[in-house]
Amino acid sequence: MIEKASGYTLPVFACAAAIAALRYLHQELEANFVTVDLIKPPEKVKIAIEQVAKLIPQSALAITRSDPGEHLDITRNTPVWALVEVEEQRSRGDWQIEIRGGEGIGKQINNEGKAAIYNYAQRLIQENFKTLLHPNEKITVTIILPEGERLAQRTSNSAFGIVEGLSLLGTTGIVQPLTAPSQLEAYQTELKEKASKFDSLVFCIGENGLDLAKKLDINPARLVKTANWIGSMLVVAALEQVKSIVLFGYHGKLIKLAGGIFHTHNHLADGRLEILTAHCAQLGLPTSLIQQIYHSSTTESALQLLRQSDQLQGSNWVEQIYQNIATQIDLRSQDYIRKHSEQEVCVGSILFDRQRNIIQISKNAEDIVTKLC
Repeated sequence: MIEKASGYTLPVFACAAAIAALRYLHQELEANFVTVDLIKPPEKVKIAIEQVAKLIPQSALAITRSDPGEHLDITRNTPVWALVEVEEQRSRGDWQIEIRGGEGIGKQINNEGKAAIYNYAQRLIQENFKTLLHPNEKITVTIILPEGERLAQRTSNSAFGIVEGLSLLGTTGIVQPLTAPSQLEAYQTELKEKASKFDSLVFCIGENGLDLAKKLDINPARLVKTANWIGSMLVVAALEQVKSIVLFGYHGKLIKLAGGIFHTHNHLADGRLEILTAHCAQLGLPTSLIQQIYHSSTTESALQLLRQSDQLQGSNWVEQIYQNIATQIDLRSQDYIRKHSEQEVCVGSILFDRQRNIIQISKNAEDIVTKLC
């Protein structure tokens, strides 16, 4: 059993709190920690429990705190609650468990508002409860993140259809941040393999870019996921003799490239609204609108302001501004490649919004995609 690891993902702490609550109801909780089988990887770990209490005879609430280890993560030290309610099934049968999202767990607006509790988190709870349930017990587990809605405002969740809270997302119990060198190496290995087959590739910035790009009839074998290492991946592609690249991503992420920021993780650099504001000023938008853009909470809300202005005034600021931004992304990317590899690569960009609607396709991207399709 592992006593301490570099850090665990949020689903692990949710599962630990649920286990503690159930064991408390069963009068089996004898320490201030519980053991969680991570399943992936196949390891068992001890997770500290901060508090646990019975609410009514058949329900209990347990609290633990997220600990991602040494990695950058906004959920560090955030409380994770699990409310477990037990009732007896009327007839014998297989054990049954229902998992719900409470306050602070995001809702999927593209999936009928279902709780953003994904496969790994579901499986983790289900598998760990198999050996804990008593015969004929029916269990309801409600996961609550009291600080979830506040923390979600510091993420791009809303850009991808998750509102009102955080997601219980992940495919493993051990934190594997996208800033880890081993992760970058894995992405570069995939890139080199695809570059050996194609001289034109599509870089997808995150899962949403990857999913949306597949709908453009582009050969999936040409799609490369980059995460936040866009600059590094561009240079590797150039050194592998790739001749053209399309950058496909959320506008709130890709806009950083227009300002010369080629590692796009928020903990390292931001400047999104400043870049957008500069392009607005360059095109001569009204001062009052520029000020609203600058003071917007997110690039998505700034985009909505521009769309509202276009609708009211009959202008086409969105088209002009994002055309300029896309062109600047292309030019900056080509310059970055030239500077770090002494190679010439044609780069195009495609930007989409939170509803996965394409905002702008640069001229370079249009030419590359036309050839690919």
